[in-house]
Amino acid sequence: MNITNILLMGPAQGGAQGGSPMVSILFFGGMILVMWLFMIRPQTKKAKLQKQFIDNLKEGDKIVTIAGIHGKVKKINDNNTILIEVAPGTNFTIERSAISMEYTSAQQKPNETK
Repeated sequence: MNITNILLMGPAQGGAQGGSPMVSILFFGGMILVMWLFMIRPQTKKAKLQKQFIDNLKEGDKIVTIAGIHGKVKKINDNNTILIEVAPGTNFTIERSAISMEYTSAQQKPNETK
């Protein structure tokens, strides 16, 4: 039998008619703890790293946007936008949140090995 069948069967018919409420509370508390450990905590950690990455950008950094556009930071504006140069004389204004930390670091790794 798998665990789902055991949990769905409920209490035995011949014995006590109810389980301890403490066991149910501990079970649900354990489920919440597992969800927090494996889902919520890593997501907040990743969001914190992304915010640090965006806050530490400076002029001249090479970046990749979430749309895959490669460019160099030309100017950082106060209204959460960044002016990037994608080709000589061609500039885009993008939101800071549109910069991908994963794509940018993946693009910079091959440059570091040269």
